[in-house]
Amino acid sequence: TQLSRRPGAGVVFLTLRDPAQDISLTVTCFRAVFDKVADVVTEGARVVVLGKPEWYAPRGQLSLRATEIRAVGVGELLARLERLKRELATEGLFAPERKRRLPFLPGRIGLVTGRASAAERDVLENARSRWPAVRFAVRNVAVQGVNAVPQVIGAVRELDADPSVEVIVIARGGGSVEDLLPFSDEALVRAVAACATPVVSAIGHEPDSPLLDLVADLRASTPTDAAKRVVPEVGEELARVEQLRERARWCARALVEREERGLRATVDRPALAEPHRLVEEHEERLVMAVERGRRV
Repeated sequence: TQLSRRPGAGVVFLTLRDPAQDISLTVTCFRAVFDKVADVVTEGARVVVLGKPEWYAPRGQLSLRATEIRAVGVGELLARLERLKRELATEGLFAPERKRRLPFLPGRIGLVTGRASAAERDVLENARSRWPAVRFAVRNVAVQGVNAVPQVIGAVRELDADPSVEVIVIARGGGSVEDLLPFSDEALVRAVAACATPVVSAIGHEPDSPLLDLVADLRASTPTDAAKRVVPEVGEELARVEQLRERARWCARALVEREERGLRATVDRPALAEPHRLVEEHEERLVMAVERGRRV
């Protein structure tokens, strides 16, 4: 909501905006109607309005004359999200078998996050400290408010279409339930589900996870955790390579020693140690057979 209250005026003007679409509606109400909710309805609040539509022909403008305004509480928001969650789960969008394995060392990482935000800094700095040569394609977007959903969807689709991007990270450093509503938007959830590129959700909100966490291929608890999950640590990998080299050397030595033992055992056999003895034995038997034949 946007509010406009003029001192002494008996009418209050509001503008209702859809958080996911670029749609707005002008609302007017008597001050007495608004005063009932003045303590809870502020700029940016989510409200339910009951009223009568009015059409102003000269301007071609539709407005609403409100007779009741009710603030939407966190409980109601969570109930709506739970209903949407069940619907999407029924379609199989959150199924474990849909999850894809992340590449071991992505050649390029797509990052969707707020401009100059702590989330952007955490992902970039931690990833580069772990693997200095890592490359990023950063797309800065609104991460709350009316523009968040279309901008995030646009960035995700752009990165998904880039063949050099091997994984996409969507990062934001937490916030209230209301602030994080864009990351539970049905259009965004479906856009992520349609991605050919693995997607990591790094929204950083533990108690009430947005639906993006459920549809993503991997959920990271924070942007820093996302950097650790997406990029290996170069020191650990070098140590692992050295361990594999040592294991290969040990296996090679063991193989050579085994073959040497086999060769020595073969050489020590009488037939090879004194090969002429075998011929001599056959020669003796042959001579004896000839002698017997002559006597006969």
